[in-house]
Amino acid sequence: MKYLWDSALGLLVVTGGLLGLTLPFGKLATAAGVPAMVWAFVISLGAGGVLLGVLLGVLLGVLLARGQRIRLTPHKLRYFFVTAAVSYAVPNLLMFSAIPHLGAGYTGIMFTLSPVITLVFSILLGVRRPNLLGVSGIAVGFVGAVMVAVTRGEAGQPADLFWVMMGLLIPVSLAAGNIYRTIDWPEGTGPIELAVGSHLASAAMLLVGILTLLGGKAFVQLGAVPLIVLAQMASASAMFAFFFRLQAVGGPVYLSQIGYVAAAVGLFAGTIFLGEHYQLLTWVGAVIITAGVFITTKAQSQKA
Repeated sequence: MKYLWDSALGLLVVTGGLLGLTLPFGKLATAAGVPAMVWAFVISLGAGGVLLGVLLGVLLGVLLARGQRIRLTPHKLRYFFVTAAVSYAVPNLLMFSAIPHLGAGYTGIMFTLSPVITLVFSILLGVRRPNLLGVSGIAVGFVGAVMVAVTRGEAGQPADLFWVMMGLLIPVSLAAGNIYRTIDWPEGTGPIELAVGSHLASAAMLLVGILTLLGGKAFVQLGAVPLIVLAQMASASAMFAFFFRLQAVGGPVYLSQIGYVAAAVGLFAGTIFLGEHYQLLTWVGAVIITAGVFITTKAQSQKA
């Protein structure tokens, strides 16, 4: 365990793998009748609750030992709710809504586009100046994305173009969250405090949406998949625990590669365990997207 805790590669595989498990868990839950919004709530509540109970307890002990305290400011509250919306609530809602139509594997491929789109946003907003390698990675990733989008989900079961577009909005939302968290990070605030606050804010937003749009009866179907609920909450909590350790050991550029691991887990889990089948063009497109992401990740580590 100590070796894993100090290994960037090991942490990358574990964190990306746990993230990838969200895809088959989500497909099984939605197939059992659990609304997408409810399953997104399960993830946010599980991760936020455990982080609050375990990680925040440690953080509070450190702050008290230093004579400091956690203070809620308007800036932090804004950060919590904007991050909750664009990084957690919206992409999870899109993901679990799209999975029944696109398949877990196909939806997972969308994760690999997030670093590419993040770089595009960085260029457009002037957060990072472009370089030739970055532009090349964007071009390669775009070619792969077009190939994947053309196949429209599982072989022999082409999805409606609307759901393909909804799937493509997942990395757009994640990329927007990446940029926002960078430019609006509250000064003097640690990542654990922000993760707890944003996850609980996401759970609160989703709960309001569920009660308003679906009513309390929407939670009834969770009783049909109790083991999957526990597994999802446990994997989400563990994923964020390893996530912060990976950021400390490997740094933010290395951290961004969890998307490919998650996509690979989702694609193979969907194929092997859920009986999904994809065209050769989908697999080729996924490989090309991965190549584009590696290029853009390399570009992000270089000075413009």
